[in-house]
Amino acid sequence: MIAVPSGVRVWLATGHTDMRRGMNGLALQVQEALRRDPHAGDLFVFRGARGNLIKILWHDGLGMSLYTKRLERGRFIWPSVADGAVSISASQLAYMLDGIDWRNPVHTFRPQRAG
Repeated sequence: MIAVPSGVRVWLATGHTDMRRGMNGLALQVQEALRRDPHAGDLFVFRGARGNLIKILWHDGLGMSLYTKRLERGRFIWPSVADGAVSISASQLAYMLDGIDWRNPVHTFRPQRAG
């Protein structure tokens, strides 16, 4: 699990990304397509065309890291916006990484009645 500092911003690169890209290619995409600084400490999340693979690019102040996650079943929920970036919270990213719909997570517990 990524130990993300509090207050870090998470950006989803909308649309589909060529998952053959590595760290340098994704950093260039952050600069050119998203108009953001890949060295600013934000997390940038990219999804492939099939929807079951994501890559996360993060500069922690010491160096650039590239994380990859592939779902064995299902797809990552992704915004339908065709171009640009969407900001989500670190909590929503955690839901996404667990395969949960981050847009509207539902509690699975039942409240107990007083009695």
